[in-house]
Amino acid sequence: MNALVPIKKKKNEKKINRCLSCGTTENMGRKRYCSADCRLRLRLKLDMRTGLIQALNTRYATFYFSDRLIIMDLLPYGCNEVFSFFHPRTPGQDPADAFSRMANLLGDIWWAEKRRTNKRYMASRMVLEQAIRNDWTGTFRPEEIRIPAVRGISLVHLKLDRSSLESADVQDVIKNAYRRQAKTHHPDRGGDAEAFRRIHMAYEDLLSWTENPTFLKKRGFPDKWFYDGYRNKWLQPSRLQRTRVL
Repeated sequence: MNALVPIKKKKNEKKINRCLSCGTTENMGRKRYCSADCRLRLRLKLDMRTGLIQALNTRYATFYFSDRLIIMDLLPYGCNEVFSFFHPRTPGQDPADAFSRMANLLGDIWWAEKRRTNKRYMASRMVLEQAIRNDWTGTFRPEEIRIPAVRGISLVHLKLDRSSLESADVQDVIKNAYRRQAKTHHPDRGGDAEAFRRIHMAYEDLLSWTENPTFLKKRGFPDKWFYDGYRNKWLQPSRLQRTRVL
C-alpha cells in the first residue's frame, strides 16, 4: 500500500468549503455536507468495518481524505505510535467506496495471516506493518467540546447556527435574528401566520436557554471522522472548535 504525503495548503489560499463526506464543492455554501444521504452513506461504510478496527485494538482512529487519497490513522491501546494508512482514490471515486476497498485489502491481509498462524495478534501485527508509523506527541488526542443543548429546529427557524450561541451578547444575537425573520414572516407584513408562530416559539425557546445554558460534551476533530474505541463508534467531524474543556 503506497504512502503518499498530502499536498499542504498554501498560505493565504482561500478556503473552499467541501462536503465532509464526499468532498464536492458544488452548491455547498456554508453547509458541511452536500446532503444527509451522503453523510449517512459514509457513516455506514465506516461502521461496517468496525470489526477490523477492533481487531487492531484501536483506542482512537480518524478518517479523512484529499482529492487523491484517503487516510486512516490509528492509535492502539497502550501504544505511543500512530499508524497511518494511505490509499489512492481513482478519479471520481467516492471516499466511502475507497475506504471500503482499503478496508477489504487490510481485512484480507488479516485473515490470511490468521489462517497461517492461527494467532489473532500476529494477524493484527501484519496489518499494522502496512502502515506508516509516527510518534504520538499528544496531538492525536481528540478535543472535548461543549455543544449548546438547544433544539436544532429553533436554530433553523431563526437561521442561526450553534456557534452563534457562543457569543458574549447571545441574547442580542437571538433578538436580532428574531427581528430579521419577523420582518419577513409577520402576518402584518403579509407573512404566513403559522410560520411566524414557529419563529416566535423558537425565539422564546432560545431565550429561555440563555437563562440557564446547558451543554453536551463530545469528543472529536473539526475536519476528520473520529472513531472512539471506548464506544466502538464512528462520529462525524465535530461542529465547534472553540470551547475546549480538556
